[in-house]
Amino acid sequence: MRNASSLSGVIVVLILNSALVNGQSVRSLVHEGNDLYERNEFDNAEINYRKALEQEHELVQGHFNLGNALHKQGNYEDAVREFERAAMDAQHEQTRAFAYYNIGNSRFEKQQFREAIGSYIESLKLNPNDEDAKYNLSLALKRLEEQQQQEQQQDQNKNQDKNRNQDQQDENQQQQDRDRDQQGEKDKDQRKQQREQKPAKQQPKRMSRADAERILDVLKNSEKEIQKKLKARKAVRPKGEKDW
Repeated sequence: MRNASSLSGVIVVLILNSALVNGQSVRSLVHEGNDLYERNEFDNAEINYRKALEQEHELVQGHFNLGNALHKQGNYEDAVREFERAAMDAQHEQTRAFAYYNIGNSRFEKQQFREAIGSYIESLKLNPNDEDAKYNLSLALKRLEEQQQQEQQQDQNKNQDKNRNQDQQDENQQQQDRDRDQQGEKDKDQRKQQREQKPAKQQPKRMSRADAERILDVLKNSEKEIQKKLKARKAVRPKGEKDW
């Protein structure tokens, strides 16, 4: 991929031309920022570009180079905003093409491949012969396809995990049901055994007819004997009371 620093030479010329019109202070700040950028002191370069923009808010080259410095520090979102501002205000198609190209690079670094593709396409509309933009566009398309495949695989894995978890829950529930049924059968058998161990109530013996007749005969004979005794007692005269 073309990196942001590869654009700085083009932007420096534009900056110097603009600085001559807008004053020595802005030119000095930008020039010093470019020197710091070339020495890879991107944080200090950022400070100089911001100071220049404080004096000239619409300085296209200031926004562009500030975007480069932010990109180098990994601050891709802020870099995109600076490149977008440069693309919006730039009067030259080549500057706008470079700005869209660098937007694509920042989006690419954030793995926002769909957005990067759109930026490279905008760059190629303005500069159709940019081989770097064509290469980065094809690379972003490939990365997007890989990203979509990976997301699809992750979704499938999530669904498989979800199904496995559901199957496990169903199996656990079935096992609980089986355990409950087995416990119920054990309790039932235990109650049955307890009932069988209790002594049965003695049922009264049924009296046979012969025994009943014998008992009746005994009773009749006893009654006759009793009547005889009573009659004998009635015949005896009771003794009288004693006199004084």
